[in-house]
Amino acid sequence: MRIGQARDRHRLKTGKRLRLGGIDIDSLVESVAHSDGDCLLHAIAEAMLGALALGDLGTHFPDTVNESKGLDSAVIINTANQLIKNAGYQVVNVDTTVHLERPKLASMIGTMRMRVAEMLNIPDSRVSIKATTGEGVGPVGTGEAIECDAVVLLERKKGDSDD
Repeated sequence: MRIGQARDRHRLKTGKRLRLGGIDIDSLVESVAHSDGDCLLHAIAEAMLGALALGDLGTHFPDTVNESKGLDSAVIINTANQLIKNAGYQVVNVDTTVHLERPKLASMIGTMRMRVAEMLNIPDSRVSIKATTGEGVGPVGTGEAIECDAVVLLERKKGDSDD
């Protein structure tokens, strides 16, 4: 078994939709990012890569290349999933926390869990997404930023030897 953890942070600006957990959320803010700005998927992918020391998102999707501009973060998750599969591993479970002042996410968590589970090809019972605010303190609390934490547990697929 291998475990990876990651934190991703994006500045927020005035907008009409927030991309999070693979879904679009009506919002007065959106992420400032080179890709689609899905902070949650970025944290999950980074934790997957980190569990096997496969580099970080900047290594695989540099913001200096046009191919990454506006990139759907589902591509990032699919790439990370393929890299861990190529290394003989699979995702066991994912535990995440979204730090965001507004909008409130409670009504959307179930949909995000199902979407993440679908992308990782695991049951949604193995995907935890929690949401919290910054209580009006710091960049999250003042609505300037979104942060997402992710922990991912991987296991070697049966029949593969350890490195």
